[in-house]
Amino acid sequence: MYFASNIKLLRKRKGRTQDDVALALNMKRPTLSGYENAVAEPPLSVLAQFSEYYKLSIDTLLKVDLSKLPESQLSQIERGYDPFVRGSQLRVLATTVDAQNEENIELVNEKAKAGYATGFADPDYVSILPTFRLPFLSRNKKYRTFQISGDSMLPIPDGAYVTGEFVQNWLSIHDRQPYIILTLDDGIVFKVVENRIAQEGKLRLYSLNPVYQPYDVDIRDVREVWKFINYITNQFPEPLPSSDLIYQTLNEVKDDIKSIRKKLDE
Repeated sequence: MYFASNIKLLRKRKGRTQDDVALALNMKRPTLSGYENAVAEPPLSVLAQFSEYYKLSIDTLLKVDLSKLPESQLSQIERGYDPFVRGSQLRVLATTVDAQNEENIELVNEKAKAGYATGFADPDYVSILPTFRLPFLSRNKKYRTFQISGDSMLPIPDGAYVTGEFVQNWLSIHDRQPYIILTLDDGIVFKVVENRIAQEGKLRLYSLNPVYQPYDVDIRDVREVWKFINYITNQFPEPLPSSDLIYQTLNEVKDDIKSIRKKLDE
């Protein structure tokens, strides 16, 4: 159980003294000190007090070693995204930090994608991935960049680098929004998602390219979800046709139709 270390960590992160917390919980400071130093066992009523005070479930306070979570996940939990409260599963992410203890953006390029499908949860594997920073992104969230392949998400081209924000609570996936999904069978896929977890325990995945049909993925086969943030490519986009060219093309089509009708009437 991690209750003692967790309440001490949470108190210090909020910049509060033992006197501050003891006063807020209507208990004596030595009693709080006993709980923080694991020399006293709190009754259920006290556990409920701490749960309400820190806005975390009792399960989280007891069972999760908060000190082992990366800053992005801990910040999410403190902001109210406690997976035990929301009924989802806690997902501990293997991650890396820089010399200032700020989280890197790891890069999973085309060559690394096959290894990532099996090594995504291995800190040793994640530690050898290339890393970089995008200064305009939040420091309190976790990001990772994946190189995509194929034409299923055109106009985002083959070989583009897509950056995603780690999604802790899969129930929060928004319909018709793009996500990077790591699955058991298909590895890393970049798709527009329809959330059917509550109704069917599935995600329906759509491509931007209409040639590809949508398909369902059982949520039990999903290992990671990343919300699309941006993409980088060295390919210059094709210019849109001018209005004159469109008008000319329409006239040519009309002439072709007239010619076909004339032949049919003969």
